[in-house]
Amino acid sequence: MSITFSIVAPVFNEQDNIPELYRRVRETMDSTGEPWELILVDDGCMDGSTDRIRELAAQDARVRPIIFARNFGHQIAVTAGLDYARGQAVVIIDADLQDPPEVTTDLIARWREGYEVVYAVRAEREGETWFKKVTASLFYRVIYRITDVKIPLDTGDFRLLDRKVVDVMKGMRERHRFLRGMAAWVGFRQIGVEYKRGVRYSGVTKYPFKKMFRLALNAITGFSYFPLQVATYLGFISASVSILAIPIVVALRMTGSQAFFGQASTLIAVLFLGGVQLISLGILGEYIGRLYDEAKGRPLYIVREAPED
Repeated sequence: MSITFSIVAPVFNEQDNIPELYRRVRETMDSTGEPWELILVDDGCMDGSTDRIRELAAQDARVRPIIFARNFGHQIAVTAGLDYARGQAVVIIDADLQDPPEVTTDLIARWREGYEVVYAVRAEREGETWFKKVTASLFYRVIYRITDVKIPLDTGDFRLLDRKVVDVMKGMRERHRFLRGMAAWVGFRQIGVEYKRGVRYSGVTKYPFKKMFRLALNAITGFSYFPLQVATYLGFISASVSILAIPIVVALRMTGSQAFFGQASTLIAVLFLGGVQLISLGILGEYIGRLYDEAKGRPLYIVREAPED
């Protein structure tokens, strides 16, 4: 049977959310009157999520479990879902229910109008701290300004992708992935749909500050040369300061000024230049490390269990 819609949900220790996710997805997708499937990607769960997924798959053949051999990360789990999705359109959604499954019908409506990427825009965000809201807003705006691809503001991975887009993205196998940037990079007809992001149904966030910082770093290094340009700018600035300082120091020495005698000024200059060099080396190291990861050619993920097509 031909599948019209595939719902991809990465799962990491969400055992209390899975039954509610399934119920709301089932009700929403049944209302479309089209064949659908729910792909639950077990990203190395360590609670009872794996058993819950298997139970749902045994009860409903439309639930397709993808069980990883270990934890590979959220972006890789979504990638696996796209690899196994069979639908003409694929919807990416989180398992914590902050992205309401009911909004899927709005995404589908836009897809039926001819749009090939329909991304959900967070007009409101419930249950999040001021720090999370401020840093998230800053992140999206910085990424928008410095990356080579214009990534829509205030959007996460919650979106609908047409089969043509999915097939293109399946061919993009970089390891350090930023899927919302990749979806913007491929082009096609795109449009946003505003929605109210809810509170987490159960459990705790799986994206602490450390993971958010790493995702931001992947976004910047994957879609922009700006950090390398910053290193160049710092080099020019330090060189310019040195060139300007030379005649000033010479003039002060000739007039007998004591302003630049002693080691303090020398130490400050050495520390400044050393800092610029270390920052530049760190930026280069980030890009070189990503090249090294790509050169190894390892698979993006390892699947322990997967349904047969």
